[in-house]
Formats: sequence, structure tokens, C-alpha cells
Amino acid sequence: MRSALLLLAVCAASHAATFREAPQFFNSPDCPSQADDLEKHNEDGQHHCFNHAVHVAMTLDTAYIRGSMAAVLSVLQHSSCPQSVIFHFVYSASANASSLHATVSHSFPYLKFQLYPFDDEAASRLISMSIRSALDCPLNYARSYLANLLPTCVARVVYLDSDLILVDDIAKLAAHPLGGESVLAAPEYCNANFTAYFTPSFWSNPSLSLTFANRKACYFNTGVMVIDLDRWRAGDYTTKIEEWMELHKRMRIYELGSLPPFLLVFGGRISPVDHRWNQHGLGGDNIRGLCRDLHPGPVSLLHWSGKGKPWARLDANRPCPLDALWAPYDLLQTPFSIDS
Repeated sequence: MRSALLLLAVCAASHAATFREAPQFFNSPDCPSQADDLEKHNEDGQHHCFNHAVHVAMTLDTAYIRGSMAAVLSVLQHSSCPQSVIFHFVYSASANASSLHATVSHSFPYLKFQLYPFDDEAASRLISMSIRSALDCPLNYARSYLANLLPTCVARVVYLDSDLILVDDIAKLAAHPLGGESVLAAPEYCNANFTAYFTPSFWSNPSLSLTFANRKACYFNTGVMVIDLDRWRAGDYTTKIEEWMELHKRMRIYELGSLPPFLLVFGGRISPVDHRWNQHGLGGDNIRGLCRDLHPGPVSLLHWSGKGKPWARLDANRPCPLDALWAPYDLLQTPFSIDS
């Protein structure tokens, strides 16, 4: 219990920040009419069940809120129908919800969004220490509970980490087909050493080593996913992920936080997305966070996964070259900022 409380305290540690107001963005003439959506809104009193909405889920906390605000701005700025994008923010139940709501509302007064409390104390009981403390924050596991947290009228959602920006229309990603029985879609990286994501004790166990039998399992990054929440709920995949986490508490079978349970459940069973939608690893590795270049090919989303975050490196006057691509989306209000 003491270690769980200590984990929550470390994850919550941050300083207060003030953000300036973002521009308002409007739908293009080609966007579906919002008349039907407004009618539905009047009927059920909810603004998260629009007919033509693109649903986006993110976590929201004081430690990463600067990244979250930049990510939201990038989504809106590059969307052809920004007024049809609805954000679902999951926050720690122990956090100040009114403060988080006020922060988002101040910078995005026209944004359609909803906040959902996450029982981080309960989740922390399933978490084992990994190679980087940030990976152990209970809110990092909230992506496994979206089907339980979001309303049942939300059938599909795009999950985004807080350390990324989009430079393309999110509707294209949201519309990615999940053929067959796939529950989620994400870019796959089959050249990665998949065995390295699990410990020797996992691979040496006769029954565990058969987990991926008859599955062409590849690494995928869980910071960008398109999730069919109806299929997730029907298959009770949250329970399947928790079962692997409970096993991991008894015998150490992986090292990297919330990622390996997703690989165990979904590896080889996802709908692959073009790599342009997750140019990940820009934060370097999980130990030193050194600078990295983009992967070859077109770019729709830049993702600073890894230890190094662009806002921290910019503040320290030690930015990597690609951090300059994140800076224009930074809404932090500094003493020297001039509102335009």
C-alpha cells in the first residue's frame, strides 16, 4: 500500500502552468451538417454522442498537460472538420478535476470535451516497477479501461499519448478500417526484436512461450491506436489485460510498463496502419533520451515517445533538432509571452 501511495505522489508531482487561448477553428464547407448532431444533443443532453464525430481519448494530468494542450491544438489545426472532433480526457481521481477542466476551457473555450475520473489507486495495485518511473504512473494504464470509462454510445475512439503532434487530418486515422475481428489498429513494426519485450523467464516457460503460437506478432506502439470499443467490450479485453498484469506481479515476465500486456493480448491480431501515423521514438530511449531522426517516409504524426520530451529539452536550452517542430504548438503562457 505504501509503495502504491508513493507511486501516486511521484506521478502527480509537477508545477502549476498557465496556458494562452488557442484560435478557434471551424468546419470546412464539405463537413457533414451538424444539424442532426445538434438535434441529438438536445434530446439526450450529451455532447459526446454526435453522429459524425471523431472521438479522441487522451489522459490529462499536471505532469504532461503542456504536451496534451499542444496535441489538442495540433489535432484541431489540421482537421478539416475540427468542430466535429470530441475529446475524452481521463484524469486521476485524486487530481483536481475543476482545475483541469478550467485549464482546457480557458485555452479551448469552444472545444467539445468531457472529463472522466480514473481510479488510479486501484490500478496501482496491479502495477509492477519497470525500467522508467514515468511508465509506472497508474494513469499510463488508463488506455486499458477506455471501454469502461467512455459512454457506450462511443463505438470507436482514437487514443493519443500526450507527447505527440499531428500534422494531418485525424479523420483519416479515425476512419482506418478494422476488418475481420480486429479490436484495434496501429502501426506495426515487424523489424523490431519482439522477444526483447519479454524476460527470459517468460520465453523459458513452456506454457507462456506458446502465447504467440500461430500469431505473427509484431511490436506496436500503444501511444496511437484506433480502438473499436464495442468489440473491446464484447471481448472483455480489460480483464484479459489485467490477468497478464496479475501474472506479472507473481513472476516478472516483462519490463516496459503498460505496453507488454497489450502485446500479449493483441500482438499479431491488430489491423496495421501506415507508419506515417506514428513517427515514434523522437524522445530517444528510456534511459538517456538522446536525439533521434525521423523514420524514412511521409509523416502525419510525430511522437516523442521515450525519456526526452520536447518541452523539457526546450526549457533546458538543450533541444533536439526535431523539437522545433513541436514548439509552434506550445500554448504555455510565459512571463514574456504576448497574446496575439
